[in-house]
Amino acid sequence: MAANEVAGGPAPRTYGNWRKPQTAGIGQLGLAPTLLMLGGLVVVVLSMLISIMLALVLAVVLALVLAPLTIKDRYGRSLLTRMSTHLAWRRAVKKGSTLYRSGPLGRTGHGTCTLPGLAASSVLTEAQDSYGRPFAMLTYPRSNFHVVVLRCDADGAALVDQDQVDVWVAYWGQWLSALSTEPGLVGASVTVETAPDSGLRLQHEVNSQLAPDAPELARTMLQEVLAEYPASSAQISTRIALTYSGAARPGHPRRSVDDMAVLLGNRLPGLTSGLGMTGAGAARPLAAEELAEAVRTAYDPAVAPLIEEARASGGSGLTWSDAGPQGAQEEWDCYRHDSAWSSTWSMSEAPRGEVLSSVLTGLLVPHPDIARKRVTILYRPHDPAAAARIVERDRKDASFRAKQTPGGRARDDVALRAAEQSAQEEASGAGLVRFGLLVTATVNAREDLPRARAAVDTLAPPARINLRPVWGSQAAAFAAGLPIGLVLPLHLAVPASIRDNM
Repeated sequence: MAANEVAGGPAPRTYGNWRKPQTAGIGQLGLAPTLLMLGGLVVVVLSMLISIMLALVLAVVLALVLAPLTIKDRYGRSLLTRMSTHLAWRRAVKKGSTLYRSGPLGRTGHGTCTLPGLAASSVLTEAQDSYGRPFAMLTYPRSNFHVVVLRCDADGAALVDQDQVDVWVAYWGQWLSALSTEPGLVGASVTVETAPDSGLRLQHEVNSQLAPDAPELARTMLQEVLAEYPASSAQISTRIALTYSGAARPGHPRRSVDDMAVLLGNRLPGLTSGLGMTGAGAARPLAAEELAEAVRTAYDPAVAPLIEEARASGGSGLTWSDAGPQGAQEEWDCYRHDSAWSSTWSMSEAPRGEVLSSVLTGLLVPHPDIARKRVTILYRPHDPAAAARIVERDRKDASFRAKQTPGGRARDDVALRAAEQSAQEEASGAGLVRFGLLVTATVNAREDLPRARAAVDTLAPPARINLRPVWGSQAAAFAAGLPIGLVLPLHLAVPASIRDNM
């Protein structure tokens, strides 16, 4: 009996059963390598009818081809994946695509500071939802994707009963499950960013509320508060980005930017009101200027105080053509952008066991060794029809792997039970969502990067997740961690359907 049950309290609610779908295969091989091996063995056997030496040569070639697919590191990445990453990185360095220069002396058109990399072609417009609130709509013309960003003033779990936290988690699960029925939704992300508080907002608020005839003691106390409070405080912002596709669907023609603005304007009130029960606080859509300010601050943290001062004076006037950095340089393990250096990690494995609702608290809170930190959870909801196919195929594949070994392995048995539980939950009406996680640590100088890396390595184990550095793709990972709605699997050179079967 648990200790809390002995004391008469309820057992804490736990969460788990996250699964990474695996295709049926022999040993550590996926479906595609297994078919390649079986086809190669057939060729080797047939070649024995011609020449034994030819069969030996073909067998050696087959072994050399399969070896990069079977050798995996502790993050689950095969040797073939690592080799292709190194080759792609060398090709990018040779082409000069790891360097970015914009502005009047750069190479961008009209002397602008547009975003680099995957977001270079993005266009920002502003529309109004059915409540009359302005919202920014970010469009990627090549893929016809459209992104809206919501700002949430999260309540936080401090001094909140656990029962209330469990209710928030339950409603958050319902909100995510409802995304699978959103028309045209292809991805969502939640970005929690922590940064030092400059104190300008507090100073503006105090000065605007201070009475002219206030006592001297009150004035002195407020001046001390303005001088000492920002030194140990942090600014925490939460943003949710929703990515919709305007491509043609059965019964719906291809949608233009204006059509998507009308569609999203009608959907936003329901989405923001649904977040109220999740603990996200008062949610509202970001305006175009606010989104440009958030992205500009991420690329150049040194301008954050200037933007706050301009915002207090009536607005910064930033446009999307000024949101990007003037200079950026991608390296193998870090990314330099204007006045800061950043390094990004991705989640390679979700928690295996059960966790509490506070498992990510330590990873989300500010850290003294990291000037600015972003934790982004990426979601890809599946529609009900696709979810049913995925869980049934995953159940069959897990059963196939469990039956390969005569005695069975404990891990295969656990995977089979988890796959069967997922199939039962989906059949009962639960939604299916694929998710990932990115952690970006930004510092003001390169010599601070080792301390930031050590801090992230310390924060990952209590969160029960396995993080690995995004070697050779720091620029793309940095952009994916921003609230701009990038769906990375849709930008891969090798389609995700092929990668899942490797």
